[in-house]
Amino acid sequence: MGRHDFHFLAFRHLRRDRIRGVLPSGAPKLRNLALAGGSPLTGLEIVATQPQLPSFILIEANVLARRTDAALVERYSRGDAEPLFFRPVRAAVAAYEQRIHAPLTHEQVWLELRRLVGQPPSDFDNRAYADRALQQFNAEDPTDAVQSNAKRIGELIRIAEQRGARVLLFELPYSEPIEGSRYAAITREIIHAAFPDSHRWLSIK
Repeated sequence: MGRHDFHFLAFRHLRRDRIRGVLPSGAPKLRNLALAGGSPLTGLEIVATQPQLPSFILIEANVLARRTDAALVERYSRGDAEPLFFRPVRAAVAAYEQRIHAPLTHEQVWLELRRLVGQPPSDFDNRAYADRALQQFNAEDPTDAVQSNAKRIGELIRIAEQRGARVLLFELPYSEPIEGSRYAAITREIIHAAFPDSHRWLSIK
């Protein structure tokens, strides 16, 4: 993960038009290191151990009660521990996969997004799922986990910034009921107390 491979590494998806003004000029290359249902700390732990860091690191601060995936961190933080014998084999397999299943270009992705946005609104009703999520968010007290994770994030931020990266936190907007839930309120209070500097936060509106 070299500095010239990408300029930014976000641990959750961010729309490019929402981060203009923070990114340098030109067309930035964005990479999203995230696991569905996982902790943003997992990605941050992995990135912090790499030989080279991206210029910017963006961390979602909404969901901080989940544990770091220690096994995954160990697997991808070994540096040069991988035997040299396997590297050409891995490269050959990757080249074959790239040829058979070439990734979409930015233009293809943009056209597909425009097609999806241009479709009529769906009539799918997700209220049952939203109500279930709200019940879970009101039942859970994330205090201990969030405090522990916020402390570790601070340690990793210092490590990354000492090596030249700039680290920003951001919060993805919740729906209004979820925004007022117990889980969201506690998480927001703890993380903002841990990082009170407004320059540390990327505003998403």
